[in-house]
Amino acid sequence: MIYRLYQLFIALPVGLVLTALTAIVTFVGSIFNAHFWGYWPAHLWARAVCKLLLLPVRVEGRENIDATQSYVFVANHQGALDIFLVYGYLNRNFKWMMKHELRRIPLVGAACQRAGHIFVDNRNAAAVRHTYEQARQTLQGGTSVFVFPEGARTLTGRMTAFHKAAFQLSAELQLPVVPMTIDGPYVALPRQRGFWFVRRTALRLTIHAPLQPPASTATADVRATTDAARATIARGLPCEVEA
Repeated sequence: MIYRLYQLFIALPVGLVLTALTAIVTFVGSIFNAHFWGYWPAHLWARAVCKLLLLPVRVEGRENIDATQSYVFVANHQGALDIFLVYGYLNRNFKWMMKHELRRIPLVGAACQRAGHIFVDNRNAAAVRHTYEQARQTLQGGTSVFVFPEGARTLTGRMTAFHKAAFQLSAELQLPVVPMTIDGPYVALPRQRGFWFVRRTALRLTIHAPLQPPASTATADVRATTDAARATIARGLPCEVEA
């Protein structure tokens, strides 16, 4: 009860102010340098939110990634807290591939657009092509991208099927795929109707060794890398939350 009262009267108002300030700084700064200002304010914001919620964080495997290499980062999607865990603790400048609906969030949507994050729009074929081309241009510019291949947060805590778009990009541009296991956010904030309070639990991010990109854009090659990434991520989860 004390932790819930703390969330309601301290963490929530402070978090909202931090979010608004971060969005404004990101929007204005990205006018001049989207690479820097599109990442660092949000990186610090995400860390601050995790600390504000008193959530312990453990990261393993940072030594598996090269600071000079662009990657396609992929991870399982356990809940809303995944955003703070990845943004705050991956320690790599990257662009998100996110749902186009997030563009409508006041301040945050405009800041994300100005920062160069990629809104995934599946409403029609033309929109899909535009999304895909934007992602290709981002990767060719030497920046990494981060994708949740499941497309949405899990409803049960178990992983669902992976979509192939991220792995298709990896094949086209011959960039390594880095699977990452996220564990803890589903327990901390399950996707249940009427549940709004965070449960204090440890959040864990495991960065696995990069996978070679698919040998070609052929369906079989892309599927093989997709399955390998999913299997790698699953091995980092407790058996009760594996798919």
